[in-house]
Order: sequence, then structure tokens, then C-alpha cells
Amino acid sequence: MPVTPLILAGSTAAVAAAIGGTLTYAALSPGSQLFGHTLIAGKDPKQAALTYDDGPNPAATLELLDILARHSARATFFFVGSFVREQPELVRRVHAAGHLIGNHTQTHPWLYRQSESVIREELTACNAALQDTLGVPVRYFRPPYGSRRPAVIRIAHELGLTTVQWNCMGHDWEPIGVDGILTRIDRGLLRAKRRGSGANILLHDGHHLVQNADRSDTIRVTDALLTRFQRDGIHPVTVDAWS
Repeated sequence: MPVTPLILAGSTAAVAAAIGGTLTYAALSPGSQLFGHTLIAGKDPKQAALTYDDGPNPAATLELLDILARHSARATFFFVGSFVREQPELVRRVHAAGHLIGNHTQTHPWLYRQSESVIREELTACNAALQDTLGVPVRYFRPPYGSRRPAVIRIAHELGLTTVQWNCMGHDWEPIGVDGILTRIDRGLLRAKRRGSGANILLHDGHHLVQNADRSDTIRVTDALLTRFQRDGIHPVTVDAWS
């Protein structure tokens, strides 16, 4: 059968849609490695990393430090550079407590939409804020929303940063309460266990637009998770345990 312009156009559109879907998946799916390697988790199902984005936040981060200390657990905090400049003493307290601190950009943009110069500026400015505050180099980076393209991972690597994603998400920015957050985390923990991997749990101690955001549900979830981890023999780790 001859190929008509209509059939050819339909085929071209289908290919374009498939490519577009693949690129969107690569840019936004936390597990995708199509645009370059990212750190997700190790191979021990008995390990779990509690990671917190969008801080530092005086309304939540300090209380999280208390809970983590009570459970003798360390966590990973990915901080927004503009908030680091506003809350340097809080950042120093997180570091002094032994937690790992990473780069979450300066202003929390969708990086896959940005030019290379903006990507580099966002990462460099946040690095500078953290290093000026702590006096130590930054080694880990989480892109806001998990969004990236090849340039994001390449520039991060050029700056000495390992890009970190996640495989377990609590959706704690949604009004779903403690039980709703735990339900979503449980699903991620089960998936990780079935795949024979550790769990990299994404939570939030702040809000990327404002300071003093209410993260009381996240605080209660953290306490519940750490209590359960102790019961079930799951060991809290920081993401550098997997690099």
C-alpha cells in the first residue's frame, strides 16, 4: 500500500509524541538515568535515608534535630541557598549535629527549563552560601522537583556535586495528614524492598517560597518512622553511605 501524506503525518506525530514522552520521563522521573547517572539508594533493604528539602526553616528544622537526636539518627538536608543566607546559625546547628547538608539551588527553579548559565549560577550561588556558612565543601545536590536535563547533571559534576534523587516520597506538601504521608512512604518502602534496594525518602522541612512554613505533620511522621525503623531493624543512613 502506498504511503500517503496523511499516513506519513500520523506516523511522524506518533514518533514525536513518543520522543516527547521519553524526554519528559527522563527530565522528571526520579528514577530515570537516561540523562545521566544520579544517586538514588544502595543495595541494602535494611537501610533508609531520611532526606529533607527546602529548608532551613526555623519553624521545623530545629524540632527535627531534636527528634533525630532522640533516636540517634542522622539525616540529609538539601538547603535552598537564599534561606541559608537568612538562617546561617540554624545551618551551623544542623551541621554540628552531624547531619549531611546538600545543595538545593539558590532559588528553587525548574532547572530543566533554564539556560546553562542560569543552572551554573543557581548551583554555584548555593554552594557559596553553604561553604561561607560552614567552611566545608558541598558534595551533594538535589534538583528541585527532581527536574533535570543532561546539562544539569554535567554542570553539577563539574562543580564536584553528586546529583541525588529519591525512590520513596511522602507527598508531605499536600494536605493529607500524618496517615496519608505514612501510607505513601509505606508504598515506597515496599517497592524498594521488592527491588532489593535501600529507601531514599523524600520529605520537606521547609517550603521553597516562604520561611516558617508549617511542617508539623512531617515532624510527626519522622518520629513515627524512626520508631518503626528501630523496631524493624532498619538503619537510618545519610546519602553519602551510598556513593
